[in-house]
Amino acid sequence: MSSPDLTPTIQLNTRGLRCPEPVMMLHQAIRKSKSGDVVEVLATDPSTSWDIPKFCMHLGHELLVQEELLDAAGLKEYRYLVQKG
Repeated sequence: MSSPDLTPTIQLNTRGLRCPEPVMMLHQAIRKSKSGDVVEVLATDPSTSWDIPKFCMHLGHELLVQEELLDAAGLKEYRYLVQKG
């Protein structure tokens, strides 16, 4: 089994935005992309940690990566890689 290509085709910086904006931006990016494209989302809103997985599950896209990081100031940040189904 081959591993998926984790190189993002599209990068979305949604830092500082509150839901539903990050999910709306992801939805728009997915609509414009081709099947198999990978969208990277960087967010600061903790609600993305459940909104983005639900978005993927309901619309048939694959959540390749979901991780929590700390930015340079030590604040929590969220990173997602979503592959269009």
